[in-house]
Amino acid sequence: MSKESSSPYYVRKVRAKIAEALSDTRVVLISGPRQAGKTTLAREFVESNRPYFTLDDTGTLEAARNDPIGFVRGLDKAIIDEVQRAPELMLALKESVDTDSRPGRFLLTGSANVMTMPAIADSLAGRMAVVSLLPLSQAEIYGRPGRFLNMLFSGERIDAEGPHKTGRDLIDVVLKGGYPEALRRVNQSRRRAWLDDYISLILDRDVRDIANIDQLDRLPRLLRILAEHASQLTNNSSFGSALSLSSVTAQKYVGILERLYLLRLVAPWSTNSLSRLIKTPKMHFLDSGLLAAVRDDDEERLLRDRGRFGPLLETFVVSEIMKIAAWTDLRLSFSHYRTKDQDEVDLVIEDRRGRVVGIEVKASATVRPSDIKGLRQLKAATGDRFLQGLVIHDHDRVTPFDENISAIPISSLWML
Repeated sequence: MSKESSSPYYVRKVRAKIAEALSDTRVVLISGPRQAGKTTLAREFVESNRPYFTLDDTGTLEAARNDPIGFVRGLDKAIIDEVQRAPELMLALKESVDTDSRPGRFLLTGSANVMTMPAIADSLAGRMAVVSLLPLSQAEIYGRPGRFLNMLFSGERIDAEGPHKTGRDLIDVVLKGGYPEALRRVNQSRRRAWLDDYISLILDRDVRDIANIDQLDRLPRLLRILAEHASQLTNNSSFGSALSLSSVTAQKYVGILERLYLLRLVAPWSTNSLSRLIKTPKMHFLDSGLLAAVRDDDEERLLRDRGRFGPLLETFVVSEIMKIAAWTDLRLSFSHYRTKDQDEVDLVIEDRRGRVVGIEVKASATVRPSDIKGLRQLKAATGDRFLQGLVIHDHDRVTPFDENISAIPISSLWML
């Protein structure tokens, strides 16, 4: 990208996956949050016989909803943006690609996890490839290879290649997050204003597209409560009681926010060999800048109160790792490890072969023996399947502890 450009262009690392999927699959869906860059990326695949339509356009949306068969009929190929706004299209698309099964017929984008919508998941099962596009990763922002996860699962050791972001510079990176439009705003207050407007748009309009909610006005308050419990275990009873909602209703609302890519629930890791494991999901926001906006955190507040920086930093690290996972060929699952004695590993990453990497996140520059206790327990529980354990923290060098447990700089996530 050009450093001087007022509107920089970022090369998205999932682009190759989309192109590959279009070459052998009838329908390809780019799925991710609003303003993550889906439209920009999808438009790169516009051709003379593959026109672009957006369902954010009122007239196009009405045509798609009122006459989905007529809308799709006659389209050789097409790009349809924000498809979750007209689930009525799915059966028409199914009929079209069943009649003409050439690959690359339709490229769709969706700002809700449309695979949780039965009309879409059932209609296009076996006919559609899904590619996730999250907000910009630091590797994309800095134009780095983004090999972090590949290195971990190939057994390569992480080195201290820099330059590194530490202290105040690291806080600045975390507060910015990864939404392209937010990053274009140099001033922190302008970024905050954009993020506030973004949240309002999602909670006011996009929720209506995917769910019927009687108490829509409670969602902003719920989001603020969730933000203060980010990177903690999910407690729907507690969330609900703060808003006079039942646990079931709170769980439903949290699920809606997850479908809209504001949140990500990470399941608990489990094994038959350990009986004292906590079996509750852990809740993360998908963007650290958005989380900071909801919590009203800024640089000065975080410098005064480092305790508030910990959850933000964990959100940032988890989000970066999930972004990297989206463009690798690794098939990974994510969970967290916590015992009833409060020993924990923030993120357990497991591949299809059962190999395990543990990640612990610390906001401090110093790593203590207690910080790697959970990693050692995970290593003992997984045996030969355990590849590496890492404490990712605010530092500029690698510190080895055990044979395959080390502390590494946070910047290693994107410098490699």
